[in-house]
Amino acid sequence: MGEDIHAIAEKYIEGDASVSTEPVHLDETAGFVKGMRNESTSIREGKTTFDIKFRTILPETREGADMVINVEAQNDFYPGYRIEKRGVYYTCRMISEQYGTVFEESEYQKIKKVASIWICTNPPKYLYNTIARYSLEKTNLVGEIKDDKKNYDLITVVMVCLGGKERYTGLLKMLDVLFSQQMEAAEKKSILQDEFGIPMTRNLEGGLEKVCNLSKGVYNSGYDNGFKKAVDTTTVQYIVLLMKNKNMDIEECLDTFHIPETKRDEYRKSVMTELGLTTC
Repeated sequence: MGEDIHAIAEKYIEGDASVSTEPVHLDETAGFVKGMRNESTSIREGKTTFDIKFRTILPETREGADMVINVEAQNDFYPGYRIEKRGVYYTCRMISEQYGTVFEESEYQKIKKVASIWICTNPPKYLYNTIARYSLEKTNLVGEIKDDKKNYDLITVVMVCLGGKERYTGLLKMLDVLFSQQMEAAEKKSILQDEFGIPMTRNLEGGLEKVCNLSKGVYNSGYDNGFKKAVDTTTVQYIVLLMKNKNMDIEECLDTFHIPETKRDEYRKSVMTELGLTTC
């Protein structure tokens, strides 16, 4: 039997996870600051707010491990950009913000591995119950360079797509319960205790309330953290090409790209505009 959630949190997470707390200033004038925060701020790069961020530790030595993890709840699967790209952007920010917080000058050997995990609560049906990982890999082009993978394997993005409740079990079901926008905290507590054996201590109840507020906030906003484009312009251009070259009507194209009903009016208007037509 594996370790319970209390043992995992105690052994592998350093301190408390950051959930909507203070900013970290990346600019060189900010000085050296220890610790992890959930907001990345730079005069030159602007501000990025992380939903949840924490640092892992080595259970044997209690020392900080070389990894920082960010978890994001994403309700809108078509926010006007590819979520994978935003995940890569977040990991790059978590790398760059380590300057002045983890290392200074040319101490690049101190850079810690980062991972950004995206919990997609409303993906298209063909992606229900799927998990994918994106990471840096080495390819030898001429000869063979022998090196330690830990020196370049510093960025990982994970996409977790929930849905299809009639088929999911285990981790996917637990995440769906945690990030559900419709389920109240009391119902979540009951399922987590009864089905997953997670006792609701005061600390865990407080954490669950934060997750509930986080998931509802993402759901109600319809967009988050400054990425407010209503439609993906690239998708609109592909739809126009299909209509012109394949004689497909707009509804067939929307079905092809799995555009949700809640966004179809916006896409119809954008396609009509792209075609130079007016809408009522």
